[in-house]
Amino acid sequence: MTDTAIAASALGKRFGRRGGWALRDCTFRLPAGRVCAVVGPNGAGKSTLLALAAGLLGATEGELTVLGTTPAGARARIGYVAQDKPLYPQLTVAETLRMGADLNPGHWDAAAAERITAAGDLDPKSRVRALSGGQRTRVALALALGKRPELLLLDEPMADLDPLARHELMGVLMVQAAQHGTTIAMSSHVVAELEDSCDHLLLIGGGRVRLAGEIDDLLTAHARVAVPADTDLAPHTVVESRTTGRQLSALVRPAGPLPDDWHAATPSLEELVLAHLRNPEAPVLTPAEEAVA
Repeated sequence: MTDTAIAASALGKRFGRRGGWALRDCTFRLPAGRVCAVVGPNGAGKSTLLALAAGLLGATEGELTVLGTTPAGARARIGYVAQDKPLYPQLTVAETLRMGADLNPGHWDAAAAERITAAGDLDPKSRVRALSGGQRTRVALALALGKRPELLLLDEPMADLDPLARHELMGVLMVQAAQHGTTIAMSSHVVAELEDSCDHLLLIGGGRVRLAGEIDDLLTAHARVAVPADTDLAPHTVVESRTTGRQLSALVRPAGPLPDDWHAATPSLEELVLAHLRNPEAPVLTPAEEAVA
């Protein structure tokens, strides 16, 4: 076992000799046992990062270690659900789970896989091609969790689920993390939905890491302030500011104690993420010195 699930150093991925960089100069460390939200706008590089960690893509530059080894070397210990949930359409649900058992001899949790499909009232005899998008998501998650992985990589896993199903399956993931110490890295656009479930954040914008670390630490490192419009915010680092009439509202990274007459509060995760995405020139905050293999 290792205390680091994923570590990247100056990681970059370019598609084609003349293609653009999907990721560039990404350095971060994800400790083992965390539930990590990988967030960012479309095209930010989230799916590319998860595919690199799963060993499905090779890096163009930099280094990436997964569970203390190469992504390819860790593949047997990784569960991965891609955004398009690729499954064999001609197989039934039961046949799909049997395939999972055949591909993972010795460490297949049939009961866990069957619980996930049964909770969605899936007929084991139904063929995958006849399932809805949400039902296929259930089958894909059942395959991934039945493998009992040390690291679970999920690319927009809840996108085609209704709110009730999202809540239920998020609970399944939390139980997996708590009972088995599984590290989970999941990308999503629904930031507010992740705040109560995830304890680590990896924010990617423009192919680069913008924020990385424990969510509580990142939130307490910032403050949302409301002050008179003529207030000088120096020496505090300003992530975003907006003046409305006589009032200045800002998200800052305090350089020290804030004045007592400033109205200050801890931002929500959604406020923090949106402020950094709206202002790509805001200073990066990552514990880069910890990002070692």
